[in-house]
Amino acid sequence: MKNFLIIFLFFLNFNFAKAQNINITMNSDLSLNCKFEKVILKNPKHNFESFSKDQIKRENINQLLIESKSPDILIIKNLSKFINNVNFEVKISNKDIVLIQAFDDDRNYSESAVFTRKTGELIHEITSNIKLEEKEKDISFYSCKNNN
Repeated sequence: MKNFLIIFLFFLNFNFAKAQNINITMNSDLSLNCKFEKVILKNPKHNFESFSKDQIKRENINQLLIESKSPDILIIKNLSKFINNVNFEVKISNKDIVLIQAFDDDRNYSESAVFTRKTGELIHEITSNIKLEEKEKDISFYSCKNNN
C-alpha cells in the first residue's frame, strides 16, 4: 500500500501534464462496498499525520458504483457529492486500475481516486485551497469488495 501511495502522489504532483487524460480500455460495471481503513491529513493542525479507523470516525462507502465503457465513458457514483456532479479531467480504467481526477471551476479544489482491481484498495484524495501555499489534503484509504 505504501508503494501505491507514493506512485499515486507522484502522479498527482505532476497534474498529469504529460499523461493521457482519457484512457478507457475495459468495459465493466462494478458495485462495491468499501470499508474505511485509515486517513492521512495535512492541514493547519496535522502535517501528513495518519489516523486509523479506531482514532477517527469516517463512514464506509456503501454502493460505490463504477461504470466504464471504451473508449471514453467512466461514471463513478457515491464516492462523494462532488464526484457525483462533476466531469473528470483525468479518467483511466483498465484491467488493473480505475483512476480519476476532477477540479472545481476555480481549480482551487480537487478530488482524485485510485481503485486497484486486484487488491480492492481505494484511495480517495481531497485537496482544498490549491491556490494557497498551505494546501489541505485528506487522503482516505478503503478496502473494497465487489457486490456482484
